[in-house]
Amino acid sequence: MLGQTEHMALSRWVGRLIGVREHLVDPGGGGAARVPHPVDVVVVGGGIAGVSAAVVLAERGVRVTVLEAAPVLGGRLAAWPETLKDGSRQVVGHGFHAFFRQYHNWRSVLRRADPTLAFLRPVPGYPVLSARWPAEEFGNLPAAPPANLLALLLRSPSLRLRDLRGMNRAAALPLLAYDPERTYAELDGRTAEELLDSLRLPDRARAMLFEVFAHSFFNHEAEMSAAELVAQFHFYLLGNAEGLAFDAPDDDHATTVWEPLARHLRRHGGRVLTGVTATRLDREPGGWRVTSGDGTTYRGGHLVLAVDPPALATLVGNSPGLVAAAPHLVARASAFGTPGPPYAVARYWLDGDVAARRAVFSGVSGQPTLDSVTLYHRLEHGARRWAEHTGGSVVELHAYACAPGVAADVLAERMRGELVTLWPEVAGLRVRDLRARVEARAPAFAPGGQATRPTVRTDAAGLYLAGDGIRVDFPCALMERAAATGIIAANHVLRAEGAAAEPVRSVRPRGLLTRRRGGRGRVPGENNRFTKLEQTYE
Repeated sequence: MLGQTEHMALSRWVGRLIGVREHLVDPGGGGAARVPHPVDVVVVGGGIAGVSAAVVLAERGVRVTVLEAAPVLGGRLAAWPETLKDGSRQVVGHGFHAFFRQYHNWRSVLRRADPTLAFLRPVPGYPVLSARWPAEEFGNLPAAPPANLLALLLRSPSLRLRDLRGMNRAAALPLLAYDPERTYAELDGRTAEELLDSLRLPDRARAMLFEVFAHSFFNHEAEMSAAELVAQFHFYLLGNAEGLAFDAPDDDHATTVWEPLARHLRRHGGRVLTGVTATRLDREPGGWRVTSGDGTTYRGGHLVLAVDPPALATLVGNSPGLVAAAPHLVARASAFGTPGPPYAVARYWLDGDVAARRAVFSGVSGQPTLDSVTLYHRLEHGARRWAEHTGGSVVELHAYACAPGVAADVLAERMRGELVTLWPEVAGLRVRDLRARVEARAPAFAPGGQATRPTVRTDAAGLYLAGDGIRVDFPCALMERAAATGIIAANHVLRAEGAAAEPVRSVRPRGLLTRRRGGRGRVPGENNRFTKLEQTYE
C-alpha cells in the first residue's frame, strides 16, 4: 500500500501528465542585462506591487524612487511596532496572509531577500470551523488535481454520494472548465451567490466548502462576480500542482519581508521614501512629474502607480492633466476606486492559552462576523517570546467582509464572542491587550466589472498600474496578482528602454475540462510573447 509521500508523488506525476505545472506567461529576456542609458522611474506605493516593480527595475540599472504614504512599507502586508500595556514591544499588522506555493512571481521577488525562503514555514492543516457542524479539514490533500478534488469529495463529511446525485452538474461544470476568455464572457454578469445557488448543494456543503473560500477575497458572494469565483477556484485548487498547501513567515512581515527587500533595493541604487503622499500627477515632456503633499516634486521618464483602488481614484481625480493624457484611465478610475466591503483585524493578547489541539490557522463558516482565527504565538518568533514570558497567547481574529459603519472595537468583541461558541475555553481567558482596526481598501470584483477593469498598461505613454485589483489575462489573485502586475509594469519599462525583462509565471492557464484552443499550455491567443499578455486600452 502506498504511503502519503508516495501518494503525493503520484498526484504530482499525474498532474504534470495533464499539464498541471508552472506555466511561462512571459519568458523575459530580449534585451541587455541592464538599461543601456540613464532611466528614472517613480513608483507610487510601497506594497507588494510597487516593491516588486522597483526590485526588478533597480536590478536592471534603472534609477528607482519608491514613494510610500505610510510610515512603513508593505501596504496591506505592512507591519509596525506597538507598545503594549505591560511595556513590551510587539509588531502587529493588517492580518494573516497565506504564502501559497503557487505564488511563483511573489516568491521570486522574496528570494531577493532570502534565496532559500528559509523564513517561510509550512502551516500544517487548514480546518474550517462551524458552530453547526464538525470541522472540515483541507490539509493533507494530494498536491495536484484531479487527485486533490477527488480526495476532498471522498473524505468530506459535508458532501455525500446522494448529495452529488442531487447536485446540478451542468451548473458545476464552469468550476472545472475555467477559460480566461470564455469564463468572463459567460459568467461575469452573474454573482457568485447565483452560481452557488444554481449548484443545489446542501447547506452544509455550501457553507463548509465554498462560502469560506468566497469570503477570502474580501467580497460578499452577492456582490462578487461568478467569473472571479471560478477563476480563483481554478487558481487555488484545480490549476496548480501545489494544491491548498501554504506557508507563513516565522516572524513579523517587517523583519522577514520589508526590511530585507528595502536593503536589496538600496544596494541596487533605489530610493525608498516613506511618509510621502503623492497628491498630483502631471505629464511633461519626456516623462512624468509627481507632486507630494509638502510640495516636493519627483520626476521620471516612466511612472508606476501601485496603490489601492481608493487611493488611485483620489490621485487621478486630483490630477487634471490626466484628462488629456489618459482619458480612459480617468473615465474608469472612479468606479474602480470603490473598494470591496470593510475588513476587520483584531489581535488579542490573552492571559492564557487556547487548547493545544487548536490549529495555527482556521477558517470559520456560518458566523455573522468572524471569518478566520490565527494563533500568532505558535507562528511568529516575537509573539512566541511574549507568550513564553507571560504564559499567555496571541490570537488574531479576522472578518473579511463585514458590515460598514461599525467601529473596530465593536467588531473585535463580536468576533471574540463568536469564537467562544467555537472554542469555549476562550471565555475563561482575560484580555491583557487588544489592537483592532477596520479598513476598506481591498478591490471589489463586482459582476460585470471585468470589461472595464484597468490593466497594467494605460492609455498614457509611460504610465502603468499595478496591484491586486488590476486586470491580467492569466489566473492569479491576492498577493500573487500584486507581485505579477508589478513585474509586468517593470517589464513594460525595461522593454521600452532596451533592457531584458523578468520572466512571469502562472499556473495551468485553463481548467481540466476546458477544450483547448491552441498550443499546449498557452493562454488563448498567447504565443508566449509579452505583446499579448494583457489587453490594453483601445
